[in-house]
Amino acid sequence: MHFAALVAGLVFCFAVALDAFQTIILPRRPSGRLRITRLFYVMTWNPLVAVAPHIRSKRVREQMYSVYGPLSLILLLVLWAILLIAGFGLFYFAMGSPFTDAVRGQNPSTWRRFSTDLYVSGTTLFTLGLGDVVPRALAVRALIILESGVGLGFVALVIGYLPVLYQAFSRREVSIALLDARGGSPPTATELLRRHGFEGGEEAMTDLLAEWERWSAEILESHISYPLLCYYRSQHDNQSWLSALVAMLDACALLISIVEGAQARQAQLTFAMARHALIDLGHVFSLEKKAQLLRESGADRLPPKEFSRLCEALGDTSLRMCGDAASGDRLRAMRVLYEPQAMALAEYLKMPLPPWIPEPTAKDQWQTIERLRSEAEAVLRGMGPASDHATAANLHDSHGH
Repeated sequence: MHFAALVAGLVFCFAVALDAFQTIILPRRPSGRLRITRLFYVMTWNPLVAVAPHIRSKRVREQMYSVYGPLSLILLLVLWAILLIAGFGLFYFAMGSPFTDAVRGQNPSTWRRFSTDLYVSGTTLFTLGLGDVVPRALAVRALIILESGVGLGFVALVIGYLPVLYQAFSRREVSIALLDARGGSPPTATELLRRHGFEGGEEAMTDLLAEWERWSAEILESHISYPLLCYYRSQHDNQSWLSALVAMLDACALLISIVEGAQARQAQLTFAMARHALIDLGHVFSLEKKAQLLRESGADRLPPKEFSRLCEALGDTSLRMCGDAASGDRLRAMRVLYEPQAMALAEYLKMPLPPWIPEPTAKDQWQTIERLRSEAEAVLRGMGPASDHATAANLHDSHGH
């Protein structure tokens, strides 16, 4: 029994140490299907996904999904602590529970001795140092010192881990919030290109694509190292990191395959980086087979009828759209490179993908702002030099009075 306890303690402590190293310290994608973190998320996320669709209220359902990310982090840390306490408790039990404890009596049962071992392990890991249970063997005293050091290291890892996570989350969300005014809410490729159809819009679009190339690289670096961030949802239900990433991929696909302009070169660079991040995140959650099934089933986010609507939606901009009959085929070839992986991630994380064409809404503040600006431009164009001098004179008189 003592040898089995020793082996079990070694397994617990080694598994936690390896999992914490891969999850927190190692700056690359964790490997191994039997990792504690992977098993934890499989056993907690899948039941939540199975229960959530039965909730009628969309608001409550989204609230459950949004709470899961931060709550799962806390529960994972608790699980690590429990396994460490159990592991060192098994070490003490394997050494014959050599403690002086007045509470458990002279001839305690096996369970009473093991409960004392767990108590000593818990108070030692969290460095309480109560002193009500005294070790009688030198080896046990050395093991208690070792566990105290492990406890301090565990607390230090947690303190250093949380700021890194939330800094990466904040950096991610800033660009997503800024995209709201540039591409709509939720962002769509059609609206993004339409809102950049003004004079000088090509330069603005090129700058935006360069910014999102860097954003995609940061997503690749941070979310591969800390996959937990993928479960963190944005502040608003109609925004998510996945929908923003796919919207930018859609826009790049349009610019590369259909639209003429200087920004097409930058679109190629942004598309390559954004697709790299999307594919690698699919590998993290082992969604390769799911993406392959979606590709073979012919799942399509832009059927031919929707493509015609897409051409019409962009027809009032200065961008030249659908210049030849093969444009739809080129766009379809671009979409095959990323849409199956995007749909697999969306189904797994329960994050809806953005449509290609924005749905009409009665509360579109951008349309109101655009209308007011058009009225202002019309007035300014109607003001000649004489009107400008008259306006300046009136301002001078008003300041004089």
